[in-house]
Amino acid sequence: MSTPNLSTPAVLEAAPVLAQAIRGGFVESVHRASVAVTAADGSVELALGDATGPVFPRSSNKPIQALAMVRHGLDLAPHHLALTCASHSGEPFHLDAVREILDGAGLTVRDLQNTPDYPVDDEARLDWIRAGHGKESLAQNCSGKHSGMLATCVANGWDHTAYLDVDHPLQRACDATLAELAGEPVAATAVDGCGAPVMAVSLAGLARAFGRIASAGPGTDEARVADAIRSHPEYLGGSRRDVTTFIQRTPGAIAKDGAEAVYAVGLADGRGIALKVADGGQRARTVILAAVLRRLGVESGALDALEDAPILGHGEPVGSVVAVGI
Repeated sequence: MSTPNLSTPAVLEAAPVLAQAIRGGFVESVHRASVAVTAADGSVELALGDATGPVFPRSSNKPIQALAMVRHGLDLAPHHLALTCASHSGEPFHLDAVREILDGAGLTVRDLQNTPDYPVDDEARLDWIRAGHGKESLAQNCSGKHSGMLATCVANGWDHTAYLDVDHPLQRACDATLAELAGEPVAATAVDGCGAPVMAVSLAGLARAFGRIASAGPGTDEARVADAIRSHPEYLGGSRRDVTTFIQRTPGAIAKDGAEAVYAVGLADGRGIALKVADGGQRARTVILAAVLRRLGVESGALDALEDAPILGHGEPVGSVVAVGI
């Protein structure tokens, strides 16, 4: 079977080495990544690699998608709204909240159309399997977003059976909201792992969007999303997730991790940070994020935890993943 000869975007191909995996004092592997930091006015304050080429933010788009839902009538309690922004771990309190959102809209888990899967958290997954469950849409990490999408459809009288279609009013609203906050048009649209459309913007655009949500004034829809994330970060991630720890220990910040090693952060002063590791591997993303935060002088009690990336030999630490060039 022939494969298309696609060019590699500069955000990946020209990405500098920003992390090394060191084993026993020897550099075993390197990770290339691109980073964009935007100022409160949306201008690019720092770029490592290409900040302007489009990437798929994957689940880092979720707070922006949730904002589109709020703008179109989604009215949820803060912990439910945080779950709508989530790639949750599949812990029991996450699954209970998904059911509550659906019940409030007069729907059930049978209306979810996200890809069936097991919980992503190791402990939750084992408990789920021991209880006799297989892969289900409820347990998959995007069920919070999908329950919010369904509830938004019900609030507007939209066809909730077609909510994953790219031309559905819900998805058009998500596209428009992302373009507005990023300050640039959506460059590409594809299907995300959960089945929903995923829209591409640049790292600068993603950072800009997060800075705008994090610094939004009281009473705005943006502030409602940001406040939900800050007050209930355990619903955004989970009990054992680095994104939850970061939000809990970084005053005023919001954040969202995404597949293929994307991470986006909004700071209370309006600055935004977005990064992508070129190879899509996850192990370097928090290490790079911590180094960027240190360079920017951001005070956070989570930096040591973000930098904790040991390399093991025979079950014992023999090295670590470390940031370089930041």
